[in-house]
Amino acid sequence: MKLNARLRVLAALLCALGTTTGCNFLKSRDQLTKGVAAFKSAQYEQATNYFQNAVNLDPKNETAKMYLATTYASQVVPNLTTPENLAMAQKAIDGFNAVLATSPDDVTALKQLAWITRQIQKYDESKAYELKVISAPKATDADKAEAYYIVGTVNWQLAYKNARDILAAEGFENVNGLTGDPKKSKNACAKIQQQNTGLVKEGMDALNKAIEINPNYDDAMQYLQLDYRLLAEQECGNDADAMRKKDLAAADEWTQKAMGARKINEAAKEKKASQGAVTMQ
Repeated sequence: MKLNARLRVLAALLCALGTTTGCNFLKSRDQLTKGVAAFKSAQYEQATNYFQNAVNLDPKNETAKMYLATTYASQVVPNLTTPENLAMAQKAIDGFNAVLATSPDDVTALKQLAWITRQIQKYDESKAYELKVISAPKATDADKAEAYYIVGTVNWQLAYKNARDILAAEGFENVNGLTGDPKKSKNACAKIQQQNTGLVKEGMDALNKAIEINPNYDDAMQYLQLDYRLLAEQECGNDADAMRKKDLAAADEWTQKAMGARKINEAAKEKKASQGAVTMQ
């Protein structure tokens, strides 16, 4: 007899015997099983109903709570701030917070909250959750490196937009590749410096920490070189030209480091794949 069929039989037996707690426990497990099947088939409305039933029947069913929140999160559209999408995001946020209520250091729930808040453009909240991932007792080095990397990428995106908008307002048409253009006005440079100094520093610090944990983190290295280009945009002092050259040289250096790390990572993947193929024979 299959597991879900056995659960239904046991539930019926316990309910017949009047064992309410055991009856609800097994009914909850049955609803969870049905919910997982619906979720895997992308039938999110049905999955939501099953998982909610599972939680109602057994409020201690933490797996059902996690699946319920994940089902809501799966329906959140990135960077869409319509009332409907924000409402769906809030349901997911509430769901993962329900998981954290009993397991405050659950890494998966913290990661999901960081992702959701980032998708609805609540960047400070997202970064705060990433920092909680880093401090979580069960977080692995990979979890921590990824969290630092995400903080760095979020900061770069925000700072890049600031610089791009300020330069575009001055009539610079090609601002996609920032190079610390000395032709911009002192006022524009001061604005970039004011808006980006803290963002860029925090982002670079986070990316460097990611690389400390994973010395071959090529994606983090790529964003670090982009940060140096942003840094070049905010050099406004008397020695601005020299500082811009220094920043851009550092950007080129990190580009080379990223390429080297990527080659190492690709070689490691190929070696792992070949060893797996040998094992399968």
